[in-house]
Amino acid sequence: MPDEMSRPLIRGRGGPGPLEASSSEPGSPAVGILGTGDFSRSLARRLLASGYQVVVGSRNPKRSAALFPEEAEVTSQMEAANQADLLFVAVFPEHHSTLAELKPALAGKTLVDVSNGLQISRDGPSNAERLADLFPESAVVKGFNTESAWTLQAGPRDGSRQVFLCSDSRKAKSSVKHLCQRLGFVPVDMGPLSSSLEVENLPLRLFPSWRAPLACTLSLFAAFYLYNVLRDVCKPFVTARKSAFYKLPVETVNASAALRGPWVTLSLVYAPGLCSPPACSCGRGTKYRRFPGWLDGWLTRRKQLGLCSFLCAALHAVYSLALPLRKSDRALQLVNLAVKQAKDGTELWVDEDVWRMELYLSAGIMALGLLSLLAVASLPSVSGAVNWREFSFIQSSLGYCALTMATVHTLLYGWDRAFDPAQYRFYLPPTFTLALVPALAVLAGRLALAAPCAALRLRRIRRGWERSRHIRFVLPDDDDCRNGVEDVSGV
Repeated sequence: MPDEMSRPLIRGRGGPGPLEASSSEPGSPAVGILGTGDFSRSLARRLLASGYQVVVGSRNPKRSAALFPEEAEVTSQMEAANQADLLFVAVFPEHHSTLAELKPALAGKTLVDVSNGLQISRDGPSNAERLADLFPESAVVKGFNTESAWTLQAGPRDGSRQVFLCSDSRKAKSSVKHLCQRLGFVPVDMGPLSSSLEVENLPLRLFPSWRAPLACTLSLFAAFYLYNVLRDVCKPFVTARKSAFYKLPVETVNASAALRGPWVTLSLVYAPGLCSPPACSCGRGTKYRRFPGWLDGWLTRRKQLGLCSFLCAALHAVYSLALPLRKSDRALQLVNLAVKQAKDGTELWVDEDVWRMELYLSAGIMALGLLSLLAVASLPSVSGAVNWREFSFIQSSLGYCALTMATVHTLLYGWDRAFDPAQYRFYLPPTFTLALVPALAVLAGRLALAAPCAALRLRRIRRGWERSRHIRFVLPDDDDCRNGVEDVSGV
């Protein structure tokens, strides 16, 4: 049961709380609650505030009465079962058997099971199905198990508004739907009671849609980090016995995950769009063909990949600002460079280097700003305030602008370093060259689809046009007739 063992949210009868219980309306239906935990107390307050009469069934009414608002009637479990036609079973599933003596009183009534398991279950039966077997003459509805006691007390505006419901009784499900709407929640019909196992597993899943994006981001981090350790730390130690291990906490992290991770991850956001509906439709001449399941999963996780890209970009900005603060390394490098230039008589001001650095910083700032806009626009409160065309413009057009600026930022960083043999330590190319490969490939694919010939074809396909296909047939009235060709264009 949600938050049954958490700290008390309601201090007692008439105690302070985010939700003030209002008096129930005269003639309003009575709703029963079996159980006196945190979830029961928060549910009682929410029901009272919505105009319901509440009767709470407790094994010890005198001790539990002080925990509920004055408007709620706290009585025995049998009395609560007799008074209400709809009851919430807010006790732990292992204690459902203690309610067996209420079978006669609960016959023909609606029981809402709000319990959850301790771990994800792949095999049934679910808690709701066990409760239905225990009370065969009652209509069991699974619901409210995804809502916490705090959400019920603070209101659906501070938590999830969706309440997943499933039951074999349409009448019972309809009454619980009406109750959900009156409480301010949005009921979601999940079908028969056989779906209750899936509903019970919902609150136990920990960010299921984030596993693949996080694994991808961490894998990129590990790959780039080890690659830079090999080039920047191991190479000087092996060849010149020079210790550069001090670079591991800051400089190597910035040069690998924070510097290259955002652009590679952002490329992964827009890469599936080039090999799914647009590109595939252009090549196959139809949009009425499914694409593989792995591609569908990739497409549905682009939001998470984009947020991971924004995190890496933010880390890169912070690490880059922290680099000049490393006095132990930067100060000595500046002094050595000044002494060397003074001895050689070289000019300290180099226009090429100045312009490169200015353009490099400007492109990076613009890329981070566009990424920030994409991250903010992905929030439900923001995306719900814009129409589809505005959302598509932000996530697609501005997204490609962010990828372009990130690519320019990386190209300006590389400048002529990609052609410097000294940069190929252990014959390994610099990291920025590896990061440019996916970004340039995605941008090249997008430019190819934006070409007039491809864009016109895609526009026609999206509107239902299909490429002509040839069907061979034989005229039925002439066996000697040659096979003909019919052009069939499906619209």
